[in-house]
Amino acid sequence: MPEAKQTLSRREREVMDVLYRRGEATVAEVMDDLKDPPTYSAVRSILRVLTEKGHIVHRADGPRYVYAPAVGAERASKAALDHVVNTFFDGSAERALAALLTRSDLDLNEAQIVHLTKAIRKAGEEGR
Repeated sequence: MPEAKQTLSRREREVMDVLYRRGEATVAEVMDDLKDPPTYSAVRSILRVLTEKGHIVHRADGPRYVYAPAVGAERASKAALDHVVNTFFDGSAERALAALLTRSDLDLNEAQIVHLTKAIRKAGEEGR
């Protein structure tokens, strides 16, 4: 598999979002999930480009292709989060976490706060 390039167009990101949400999808299924989808040919072209960039893989299912992310959601989300922390917070997880906790739409219940507190303690005990 070729090394995945990081730069994606808006449409490419939308298609990747569909594939991560669904796990895998045909061209028609991708179109069903896109807001204001382009033509069938345009979606096929986007999928071809994403394949060439190494972001997705495909398999034949009868006369059609089924597309899926080349990298699992957990690995992709970790890479994206690492990129955000390094780019916008100078590599500081503390600054990134503090920024998340100051969001006005943040609504944590007591159980979530306890869970986060335990995760922070555990990371500290493990030297992270």
